[in-house]
Amino acid sequence: MTAIRTPELHVVRVFCGPDGRGGNPLGVVRNGAAVPDSAARQTLAAELGFSETVFLDGSGSGRPGRIDIRTPSVRLPFAGHPLVGTAWLLRHLGQPVTVLRPPAGEVPVTYDGEYVWVRGRPEWSTGRRTQEYASAADVAALPGPPPGDGPLYVWAWQDQSAGTVRARFFPRRGDGIVEDEATGAAALTLSHELGRALDIRQGAGSRILTRPHEDGSIALGGRVVPVRTTP
Repeated sequence: MTAIRTPELHVVRVFCGPDGRGGNPLGVVRNGAAVPDSAARQTLAAELGFSETVFLDGSGSGRPGRIDIRTPSVRLPFAGHPLVGTAWLLRHLGQPVTVLRPPAGEVPVTYDGEYVWVRGRPEWSTGRRTQEYASAADVAALPGPPPGDGPLYVWAWQDQSAGTVRARFFPRRGDGIVEDEATGAAALTLSHELGRALDIRQGAGSRILTRPHEDGSIALGGRVVPVRTTP
């Protein structure tokens, strides 16, 4: 008889602001083998209702197994906040890592005090359109997603000389996630388009840092705080 495994779900908030506010909730199923079927994973991700849920397939010090990232409706090859959150959680649980492996490819991980950094490539974050607004106030005043289809990152300079940006992200997938509080992949896209490091203030209180590297990759950094663990 095969033993029935219960998913070990951890919930964290990723890309929190300096005061601990903001941060995008993330579900991480640490024992991904407890939900081996792809359809069952998609169903669980939809039931949880987070913008992304991660299934961690195997683990080990330094080089964990595959990272399976799901929104309530689709599987993603790469996403920033799930990778930062998973890397933080593994260190929190005593298994710090140097790399994570989503479907897109190997993602280097570094820890710098309270910040966790992951590095991705611009080609892993295609399909997210950016739109510049005249002012940070205009971005903040948006009552909801602008008309249209497809993922949209709206932004404006808050302090151009300092690289500080005000941003909001609207997935526009029709799966119940109207707005993401913090979105690493979109931040990577914007940093690549602008060709510079950014300090992004997104959503109600989140903060995402970006650093371009000479090899064309871009690092995403942020703070993470735990919310709960079940069962």
